[in-house]
Amino acid sequence: MAILKHIASKNADYGEAERYLIFQHDEYTQKPILDENGNMLLREEYYLEGINCDPFTFDAECRETNAFFHKNQSFNEIKSHHYIISFDPKDQEEYGLTGEQAQKLGVEYARENFPGHQTLVCTHTDGHNGSGNIHVHIVINSVRKYDTEPQPYMEFDRDSKAGYKHHLSDRYRIYLKQKVMDMCHSNGLYQVDLLTPAERKISEKEYWAKRRGQKNLDKHNAELKKKGLTPRQTTFQTEKQYLRDAIDTVASQATSQEEFSRLLAEKYNITFKVSRGRYSYLHPNRQKYITGRNLGTLYEENHLLQIFQENSNRQPSEKSHPADRTITDFSELSKLSISDETTHSFLFIKSDLRLVTDLQHCIKAQQSQAYAQKVKLSNLKMMAQTVAYVQEHGFQRKEDLDSALSNASAQSTDARNTLKSTEDTLKSINEQIHYTGQYLANKSIYSDYRKSRNKEKFYDDHRAELTLYESALRILKEKAQGKKLPTLKMLREEKNRLTELQTVQRDEFNTRREYERELRTVCSNVNIILRHPHIQETLHEISQEHSYFR
Repeated sequence: MAILKHIASKNADYGEAERYLIFQHDEYTQKPILDENGNMLLREEYYLEGINCDPFTFDAECRETNAFFHKNQSFNEIKSHHYIISFDPKDQEEYGLTGEQAQKLGVEYARENFPGHQTLVCTHTDGHNGSGNIHVHIVINSVRKYDTEPQPYMEFDRDSKAGYKHHLSDRYRIYLKQKVMDMCHSNGLYQVDLLTPAERKISEKEYWAKRRGQKNLDKHNAELKKKGLTPRQTTFQTEKQYLRDAIDTVASQATSQEEFSRLLAEKYNITFKVSRGRYSYLHPNRQKYITGRNLGTLYEENHLLQIFQENSNRQPSEKSHPADRTITDFSELSKLSISDETTHSFLFIKSDLRLVTDLQHCIKAQQSQAYAQKVKLSNLKMMAQTVAYVQEHGFQRKEDLDSALSNASAQSTDARNTLKSTEDTLKSINEQIHYTGQYLANKSIYSDYRKSRNKEKFYDDHRAELTLYESALRILKEKAQGKKLPTLKMLREEKNRLTELQTVQRDEFNTRREYERELRTVCSNVNIILRHPHIQETLHEISQEHSYFR
């Protein structure tokens, strides 16, 4: 399949793009590869052509055009746009696609879709990571040099005028992808639907992060093997891939959104949230959530809810194995801290508890022994604080903690729903205020229209005002549902009341949500402690030496 990538560049040195197309570059650092004399090496096979310019004077001609139209003079302006059409490796093997043919297709594509721009079209046959896939680079000056005929994808008249800049709108992007698909279909090449969101979305940034991470991991593992040690991890996993693998595993077991959230937290230390119908996931080593949209359609609401429904309809084929039974008694934890039982209440004061870091998935810890030691000490501190938290809040069994988390989650959900209901009502009130103002502003014109002798002429002269009046009156009557229309004063008083109520409810929701997150952190840390007896022994020794844990 052919794919289309876009890169916007603010680099004023157009010659750098030209050098990248002609000379060999390191695919990791993007720096030129030099021979023993310090000279750049030409690529083994490339095809270069210029449109509206000479390919070897592209730099000077672009700067001349910019100066003529007084554009691209500041640092923050986008100077060029770089499009890459990458063909499927099977096109070369099965359909005999050559570099010359790909170059011809690229030139035709550039002439049709970037008219009036100074353009470099260059085809490479090497591909990334030795893949050998043929790909075409199209580099255009962001300033259009010549006037062109208006095209269907252009939104404004200036998009066809010389001196104006390349404007990549959403509609234009869709058009360009469709043109790539049409080009491949008409030439009998492999192609998939580029307009359908990917099930597993791998961005350019994640692709290179995985490449660099795998390279560093291989280097680290080679050093370990020289020392006679066996590496614990051989495949680098990005944070997004960690989330995908965890979600795939948990989604195959969960029968509801609540169970899905609980399993992610217990098994993988992943925090799950829903905001405005969007699913988001927090990796244990991150501070910012990653949305399901950035992971792919398989990790968004529609697909996952369908999976949950299928799981709930499926009859259980076998009972859980006794070995999979979760430890629920806190008797081992009770000896680690001596404190009186206290009644658990919702008087919530946020603590500084954090999730325990998973060393097995922390690449930085595997690469640095000093950092790993630091993380281990931090983990012990967090575990000790977790034990103190459990005792101070009177949790005697794991069922008590799970029940508290379940209740906190339900209360947080109720608070969110209550807040959302108030926000929806406030939104409706704001709409009524808007349309009431629109109704009153044009009411006098409507009265004059009713009194006019030539109503047809009056309506033509005041069509806009009368249309606004009629639409506002219709909407207000629909909202009133046969009742008397509220006055503007009544609506504003109701808005003030709802605004105050919204502030109170938002504070309550935020508090309950923070409490739920804290309990979820405690549950996750407790699960780790109960699964590792040696951790319990270490905590017990620390509690004997430091009065802080007594």
